[in-house]
Amino acid sequence: MQALVKDIRAWIASWNEDPKPFVWAKTAEEILDALFSYCRRITASGH
Repeated sequence: MQALVKDIRAWIASWNEDPKPFVWAKTAEEILDALFSYCRRITASGH
């Protein structure tokens, strides 16, 4: 657990030195369409 906390803190420190803004690559409609398609596939999978 301590190793995980150490790694997370190191990642945060590194990220804060050179942060990059999050940029949406798709429109909300494209994301929702993909989500709907995925939900339809897993619902019809018979599991």
